[in-house]
Amino acid sequence: MYKYGGIQFVKPARRAVVIGGGFIGLETAENLVHLGFEVTLVEMLDQVLAPLDREFARLVEEHLKKHGVRMALGDGVAGFSQLEGGALEVKTQSGRIYPADLVILALGVRPDTALAKAAGLEIGEGGICVDDQMRTSDPDIFAVGDAIEVKDFVTGQWSLIALAGPANRQGRIAADVIAGRESRFRGTQGTSIIGLFSGAAAWTGASEKTLKRIGDTDFEKIYLFPNSHAGYYPGAKMLALKVLFRKSDGRLLGAQALGEDGPAVDKRISALAVALQMGATIYDLEEAELCYAPQFGSAKDAVNFAGMVAADVLRGDMPLAHWADVQDGFLLDVRQPVELVVESVPGAVNIPLGQLRTRLAELPRDREILVICRSAQRAYYATRILLQNGFKARNISGGMLSRALSLA
Repeated sequence: MYKYGGIQFVKPARRAVVIGGGFIGLETAENLVHLGFEVTLVEMLDQVLAPLDREFARLVEEHLKKHGVRMALGDGVAGFSQLEGGALEVKTQSGRIYPADLVILALGVRPDTALAKAAGLEIGEGGICVDDQMRTSDPDIFAVGDAIEVKDFVTGQWSLIALAGPANRQGRIAADVIAGRESRFRGTQGTSIIGLFSGAAAWTGASEKTLKRIGDTDFEKIYLFPNSHAGYYPGAKMLALKVLFRKSDGRLLGAQALGEDGPAVDKRISALAVALQMGATIYDLEEAELCYAPQFGSAKDAVNFAGMVAADVLRGDMPLAHWADVQDGFLLDVRQPVELVVESVPGAVNIPLGQLRTRLAELPRDREILVICRSAQRAYYATRILLQNGFKARNISGGMLSRALSLA
């Protein structure tokens, strides 16, 4: 009625509470914002999008806040009550109360295995057990989709992955096997993407927290922040990319990407997902031949760039450090002084890259030097200069941009 007669009156405020920080919860929150709702997202975990590593989830959360979504993380729902006039209140375990005109429950899915249990089929950690031909413990019964447990392509562990792509492939494999073909399911790597306010977050393969949880220590990670396409072409936007790989042989293990250019995020994670499924190494990423025109990418694409940076690490050309390693190191900041006005690291010594060769005498030779700049590119050049002059030095991956991730 606020549009009655074609005259636009003040639109009444409408409040929505979305419970759940997964795909459906975030997509619902975005659409409610577009409809003019004041939206609060309540999530029991301490981050949204559980498959992401925490620092990348923080970027997603900041992106949501930027577009008006209020966040209530690490707080589960305790109950609901209805007020006079029909309004609702959402009560959380911390004792907070969120008023709402609309509440959306987006708490995820669990396999309904009642029929399988009744049929005497083997059930694993919540899902129906199947082999790589989609047969259950009864060879005459097949199962596919969200109700089954699948083998993680990277870790080899069994898990529940509710994704449409793997479910579709499982259905085709089951049909092939029934028809007499020797089709087999390779497992899943959980390749996923979500679009949020024109941007996107995507991932494939193992996350760092998964590798740590299972006790896998044979991995390294890199952070890089390339443009979505050639910087001189209008509209380029920064991508945040995290790539995990084996220290022992360079095999690709997983990747996560975020950016305000959704198609650019999709393109990189899709390429990395295929590479991962084919058992590629970071050396293969160096040589990957991808589409290039300045409005779509760079001559050295983000995928190539990731391979080159990771290969530099494994070849010993760029000894790597992370912000967790800075406690005892000598911090050298090679940015320009004007950049330090915006953001600086307490205790770091500033020698701009262009002056480094003439000021080496100011640096200690009895301590390891950890080098930083904005994105780690200048720090790479500085690290090479220091190594060639007999210093012990490592480049902090991702520079100040990855520090922002760790502090988010």
